[in-house]
Amino acid sequence: MVGLVLGIAAALLRTVLDNRVRTEADLRKVTDAPLLGGISFDQDATRKPLLTQAAHQSPRAESFRQLRTNLQFANVSGRAKSVLVTSSLPGEGKSTTAINLSIALAQAGQSVCLVDADLRRPMVSDYLGLDRNAGLTTYLVGKADVNDLLQAWGEDNLFVLTSGEIPPNPSELLGSEGMKQLILRLEGAFDTVVIDAPPLLPVTDAAVLSQHVGGVMVVIGSHKLRQHDLEKSLNSLELVDSNVFGMVLNQLPAKGPDAYAYSYYRTDAESSGSRSNSERMSSAKGA
Repeated sequence: MVGLVLGIAAALLRTVLDNRVRTEADLRKVTDAPLLGGISFDQDATRKPLLTQAAHQSPRAESFRQLRTNLQFANVSGRAKSVLVTSSLPGEGKSTTAINLSIALAQAGQSVCLVDADLRRPMVSDYLGLDRNAGLTTYLVGKADVNDLLQAWGEDNLFVLTSGEIPPNPSELLGSEGMKQLILRLEGAFDTVVIDAPPLLPVTDAAVLSQHVGGVMVVIGSHKLRQHDLEKSLNSLELVDSNVFGMVLNQLPAKGPDAYAYSYYRTDAESSGSRSNSERMSSAKGA
């Protein structure tokens, strides 16, 4: 009995002290910013992280299409043509979110430029299989024009500006007048500019860069990020008067009370299974 009581007490204490962001209810304890979407966890995403590698009607693909739609509602005036994608800490999925959002926008017929502005741990080129040696930093130090650095990717109108060589002074480059003018130039040439930026808490790069873009999207790793860390991140954006479009809950469990799902949605396999069950029921009734 004593062991049982102690076990229950320990479980309750752990629940009370654990203030990680799991659901929208946890998010609302920190901010009233819109929830733009939820990306459910998919075990295949580690091997196949890109939207083009997922089944067209999979929940993961649908999540990014829904995110695309909600972002358009968040920017209903259409004045903001650039969005910066960041997170509080590394490992929350900001780079894959930025990449797949860019792909989803391009699939909808928009001309999109994806910029890898994470000049500390650039990942876009690795995910997309592109050359990273010449890119954003190459342009910012005046070695080449941006038109010579953009790389086309996929079958849609998606162009990528990789990071280039990693510099010793990322914050200074991202906060420079040259970076501001580049964003303005890209906004004039593309329908949407998506910028993958470093996390907010370890470095100041994202907060500095957020002053040059139309809006900011903050990716939150479900069950990973604590509420006080999210609060610190949002405070850093508020200090520089950033326009926060909203939040994205990433890596949500596929099942359980914290799951993110579309009640109207079923995959092909589930639909086939449902049809088979219906056919079996009809056969049983006929018999």
